[in-house]
Amino acid sequence: MQISVKTFAQTREVCEEPQLSLTLNEGANVAEAIALLGKRSEKWALALDANVLTACNQQLCDQDTVLRSGDELALFPPVTGG
Repeated sequence: MQISVKTFAQTREVCEEPQLSLTLNEGANVAEAIALLGKRSEKWALALDANVLTACNQQLCDQDTVLRSGDELALFPPVTGG
């Protein structure tokens, strides 16, 4: 199955890819997608090393969320206030 991955803020700056298409096995979850992305390059591993926040189809989700073909997975760093 194919999903769309979008990155934001520091995650985008580190991995240097604002958007890409990712092929996963049917029934894959967010954690599996993140693990696969982390293997793409050292930049991706670094970008995902922090506790990235995830959203599936513009709804915050956890890493157990099962993805479906055509989903959009967004990755962004935790936000801190001040």
